[in-house]
Parts: sequence; C-alpha cells; structure tokens
Amino acid sequence: MTRRLFSQLLPLGALALAAAHAAHAGTITVYTSLEEDEIKEYVSAAKKDMPDLDIKVLRLSTGDLGPRMLAESANPQHDVIWGWAVTNMLDPRIGALLEPYAAKGADTLASRYRSADGKWFATTGYMAAFCVNTEVLKAKNLPVPTSWKDLADPRYKGEVVMPNPVSSGTGYLQIAALLQSRGEQDGWAFLKTLDGNVAQYIKSGSRPCKAARAGEFGIGTSLAFAAMQSVEEGYPVKMVIPSDGAGYELEASGLMAASRNKADAKRFLDWTLSPSAAALYTKYKEIVTIPGVPQSKAAQAAGLPADLSKVLYPMDFAKSAKDREAILSTWQKTIGR
Repeated sequence: MTRRLFSQLLPLGALALAAAHAAHAGTITVYTSLEEDEIKEYVSAAKKDMPDLDIKVLRLSTGDLGPRMLAESANPQHDVIWGWAVTNMLDPRIGALLEPYAAKGADTLASRYRSADGKWFATTGYMAAFCVNTEVLKAKNLPVPTSWKDLADPRYKGEVVMPNPVSSGTGYLQIAALLQSRGEQDGWAFLKTLDGNVAQYIKSGSRPCKAARAGEFGIGTSLAFAAMQSVEEGYPVKMVIPSDGAGYELEASGLMAASRNKADAKRFLDWTLSPSAAALYTKYKEIVTIPGVPQSKAAQAAGLPADLSKVLYPMDFAKSAKDREAILSTWQKTIGR
C-alpha cells in the first residue's frame, strides 16, 4: 500500500515541479552590438544556466542601434541593452530609457566600469590596434608602422583601411582618441593627412583586419581582438598597439525602464557578471573588467600587454558622448566617403 501511494505521488510531484518551472519560465528581448559569433556562445551558456528563460536577441552595429532605440522610445520593444558602447549609452536620451539596477556582482567592478546612478555597468571592452600583414609590407619593402604618426607617412598611401566611425564603434573610438590626444585643431589636421593614405572606410570594426589578413591591403586599423584572432588562426598578421595612444571603449549593459519582464531581465543581467559568463569573455575580448579573470593564451601569443593601462589612452567617455554628433558631422563633411 505504501509503495502504491508513493507511485501515485511521484507523478503529482513531477507535475508540481513542471508547474513551478512553467510559472517561472519567461522571455526577454535583448538588443546588442556584440559580434554574432560571441552572442551565439554567450546565449548558449546562459540558457544552460537558465533553461527556463527564452532569450531573443537583436544584433545591430553600434551606430545603428542608437537610432533604433530612439525611434522606439515611445514604446520600447526590448528589456535589456547588452554590450553596447558606453559612449553611446551616455547619450541623455538613452539614459532616460534606462532604470537603475544593481546587478549581482556589479559592486566588484571598479567605479570607472559602472555608472554612479546605477543605470549601466561594463564587463568587457575593446581597444584599437593595427592588423599588419607582414607579407604584404615585405613584398612592397615597407616597414611595420608602430604608431598613428607612422601610419600617416605617404609611403603607406593606399595600404590602409579603417572602420567608418559613423557605423562602427571601433571607428569612432579611434577618431575620438586621436582628437582627444592631439586637441581639436591638430587632431583634425592629422586625420585629414591620414585620410590621404586610407583606401577605404569599412562599416565594421573587425572588417579592416579581415581585409588586411586576406592580403587586400597592408594595414587595417581595427580592434585588438580581431588581430589576436588573426594571429591565432595563422594569418601573416602582426598586432601593433600604437605607441602614441590606443583608444578604447567599454561595452555596457542596462535594464530598460519600460521592460515588461523585469524579473527575467534582471536575472539575465546578473548572469552577465557570473563566473560562467566571465569564463567566456577572454575568448572574444581583450578587455575584461571582472576582477581575477586571467589573460587568454591568444592575447599572450599576440603580444597584448598584461597591464593595459600602460598602452590605453585615458578616454574621456563623457566628452566622447557629448561631442559624438558634432565629430561625426565634421568627419562626414570633411573626410567621409
């Protein structure tokens, strides 16, 4: 009789567990500018940790995501903004759409990696670097450039490709860092000189590196991770961190105030600071802000310094955000093509 009662209770218990699971199951929509390959792996890991959560992702380039969010501002269609350039996140119009949330683990981040009002935090970032195809330069008897100043030398005319700052966050951080480090007048003069060597401005931040590693051009100004990946995959690429300042950007995340799924949105934001997420970041990122995360073997092999503070230009992100529209307008009028 006891066995019979127990056998009857088992299905009831399973049903109760299923009901509890279903009650907690939810769906969130996430907007991001992270690269597609990393999104796929991050989301796969997140679903293993939160199998009851359906994560729908819309990926747009850094420059396209802001206009999308502002166009939907009267009726936001997403719950979370994930891994978006902090320079863009600091736009007051975007800030007005966010709600403060103290994600679990955010308090372990250095203050420069989270906002004072609690509306965003950044677990990762990216930095400028040159992808130099050593075979192309050798064939043309050209030396490997070590700085932005070198890159403006007329000998490199037609050998340089850069990301378009209007669409690419990497492109904008490069321009912003050059203007901040040199000052407006000298900075714009330098950019116009550098433009004389640029064959193309490409929409994506990683594509100039891919063009260089394929031998289409000698040098692609890109992001360090694209260079590290190219070296790891065996391309004839040397990663060069410009000695006169490598601009960088942080990738910030935050909770949408209009989210209809805040409990699940907060769970996801908590997950982005979890050990599971942190373990994946160095596979795709050169900058990881979570304390204690070791540098990847690919970074070491490519020559990325262990202490990035020695090579990063100290970006003024508030200034980058405030000046963004004016900088891009000037760039389009004087350089853009």
